[in-house]
Amino acid sequence: MKPDFDGLSIPELRAYLLSHRHDDEAFYKLVDRLEASSNDTPLYPAPDTPETVAIMETAIREHVQMLEKRQE
Repeated sequence: MKPDFDGLSIPELRAYLLSHRHDDEAFYKLVDRLEASSNDTPLYPAPDTPETVAIMETAIREHVQMLEKRQE
């Protein structure tokens, strides 16, 4: 009997898929869930020019500051 994939968290679904690698339904459900959760992720340009390198450096600094605030 297959579990209710909609009731599983992403880590639980990933664990299930690792032990049932040929379950296409589980694979597609995981891909759909990961894609849906990635909509909130900011995208940055590839750092191939001085301007985009500066954008990446700023983004990294901001992320580090956010992580440091979480630890306080």
